[in-house]
Amino acid sequence: MSGPNTDYDPVEVTPLKADEVEAMRDAALAAIAAATDLESLKQVRLDHAGDRSPLALANREIGALPPQARKDAGQRVGQARGAVNKALAERQAVLEAEHEERMLVEEAVDVTLPAERRRRGSRHPITLQSDLIADLFVAMGWEVAEGPVVEAEWLNFDALNLGPDHPARTMQDTFWTEPADHHVVLRTQTSPVQARTMLTRKPPIYVVCPGRVFRTDEYDATHSPMFHQVEGLVVDEGITMAHLKGTLDHFASQLFGDGIDTRFRPSYFPFTEPSAEVDVRCFVCRGVDSPACRTCKGEGWIEWGGCGVVNPRVLIACGVDPEVYTGFAFGMGIDRSFMFRHNMADLRDLFEGDVRFSAAFGTEI
Repeated sequence: MSGPNTDYDPVEVTPLKADEVEAMRDAALAAIAAATDLESLKQVRLDHAGDRSPLALANREIGALPPQARKDAGQRVGQARGAVNKALAERQAVLEAEHEERMLVEEAVDVTLPAERRRRGSRHPITLQSDLIADLFVAMGWEVAEGPVVEAEWLNFDALNLGPDHPARTMQDTFWTEPADHHVVLRTQTSPVQARTMLTRKPPIYVVCPGRVFRTDEYDATHSPMFHQVEGLVVDEGITMAHLKGTLDHFASQLFGDGIDTRFRPSYFPFTEPSAEVDVRCFVCRGVDSPACRTCKGEGWIEWGGCGVVNPRVLIACGVDPEVYTGFAFGMGIDRSFMFRHNMADLRDLFEGDVRFSAAFGTEI
């Protein structure tokens, strides 16, 4: 019976020779040191520490050795694999730190640079002007009244003492809807809102009526077939022209600046008696005799609107007793007031829809 083969030399098994194991380890360490980023290190890990790596295959050969040879071979391969894994961990930490530092530099945000933001919208300048005027009168204790832009002929004309033969009823001034026998128009002023107010409530009445109106005007630098008006109405006991003058002086000073007042020039309107044209003192030259002032053309005053004491016929048509109550009314163009206030030369800028124009007024309070 033969004994164990004590002369077996395990170094003769090629994958487990000491120089071969060292060569595998050194090749792995060199590849790890040469990895410049985490992606290349990942490939090195697969090539030199994965299941199909040279050291992993050599480790499989240990099981085929006789027992007395396994210990030395296992130590050699284990030490080599341990060195490779340690080097991988150290290189991983280094490359991760470099990656984070590079990200901090490459992905840094300079908060001092102008941000590329979507442009914000803005409220239309006429809306701002209408709200400002409404706020001025609300602060005086008035109410804001509104009505439809498509209005009955009776409210737009008859209730306001505009007779059947009045020229404002013709196609030269008014947009009529079809069929004509329905007697419906696009309102030519916001006065129908005043009529509606008197028909639906009892005095005392203090209302301001801003809104769109329509007339068959040409579209040019100073005219538009659609524009905006604000009208005011007061109906109460003992109301006189003095109350009207004080109200308009306050309105002008709040809208155009301190020290701006108004003057009346006799005129005629069917719905007021007596009636007056309202001029506002030039807010550029302050009424000083200055021929060089382009705003008032040296006159010191700018035409602003119309006003007067409410005609008793209008009160009767709307169910108000003229023996008990009197009142005043006034009307101004919001567009024209805006042009005065901001020194505009062309009315069309308000309606062309250019956001560069309206953005300048979008944050006004």
